[in-house]
Amino acid sequence: MSAASLRPAVEPGSSTETVPAEASPLGGPAGEAAFFDVDNTMMRGASLFHVARKMYQRRAFTLRFAAGLAWKQLRFVMRGENMTDIHAVRDAALAFAIGIAHEDVLALGEEVYDEMIASKIWPGARALAEQHLRNGRRVWLVTGTPVEVASVIANRLGLTGALGTVGEVSDGFYTGKLVGEFLHGPAKATAVHELAGQEGLDLSRCWAYSDSYNDVPLLSIVGHPVAINPDHRLRKHARDSNWPIYDFRSGRRAATLGLKAATGAGAIYGLWRGFSRMRG
Repeated sequence: MSAASLRPAVEPGSSTETVPAEASPLGGPAGEAAFFDVDNTMMRGASLFHVARKMYQRRAFTLRFAAGLAWKQLRFVMRGENMTDIHAVRDAALAFAIGIAHEDVLALGEEVYDEMIASKIWPGARALAEQHLRNGRRVWLVTGTPVEVASVIANRLGLTGALGTVGEVSDGFYTGKLVGEFLHGPAKATAVHELAGQEGLDLSRCWAYSDSYNDVPLLSIVGHPVAINPDHRLRKHARDSNWPIYDFRSGRRAATLGLKAATGAGAIYGLWRGFSRMRG
C-alpha cells in the first residue's frame, strides 16, 4: 500500500482531532508494523517531564529544579524538541535515579500514566494506532522515555510493546548509567532496525510517526513515514518529501505570537503554582 492511503482528508497543517474513515489502512500481512514516537506525537508534551514531576512529589527534586523542568516542558509543547533541554533532563534524571529501587520506578510508571499522561493522549494519534492493530499490524512505541514508563503507556493503549531508554540496574537499584544509548534521534532508527530483524518485519512495508525533525532517521527507514504535530523543520521536510502530515493541535493556525507569549506566561505561573502546592 502507498503512503498516500494514510493521507489526511484535510490540508496539511490544518487542525483535526479525528481520523477520517477513508484514511483507514487496509490489509495487514505479516511483516508490517507501525512505530510511534511518544512525546508530542502520541501525547501532548514530554512524558519524561511527568516522570520528573512525580519524582518531585516524592521529594527527589528541589523546587528550583522542578520549576526549570516546567519551563522546558512549556517550551517543548510550544516549539518542539530542543536537544539541550532533552539532554539536561536526561542527565539530571540519571543523577537523581542513583539508588532508586527498580520496583519503585515500575510502580511510578503506573501512577504517572493514571495521573498525568492518560488525559494527554491525542485521540487522533490513538485512533491511528488502533487502526493498525485492527488490520493485523503490530504497533510499538519508540521513545527516549524510560522503558518502564514507555511499556506502561503501550500496555494501557493495548499496543504490542515499547522501545525506550534502559537504565542500568544492579541488585535491584539504578546505578545512574544507561544500558546502550539514550533512545533518541539516530538511536531510534538503529533500535527499530534491530527489532525488525528479530520480528521478521519488512521496513519498506512499515509505518513510522513522529513530531520531530530529530526523528527523520527513523522516518526515513520505513516505507510509510508520517509527520504528526510536526515542528517547523519536520513540517518543511515532510512537505518537500511528500509525506503525509496530521496536526491534532487545535487552533494552531489561529494562534499569534503575542497570544502564545501571553499563554506561555500564564502557563509558567500555573506550573510554578502547581509545584509550589506539591511542595506544601
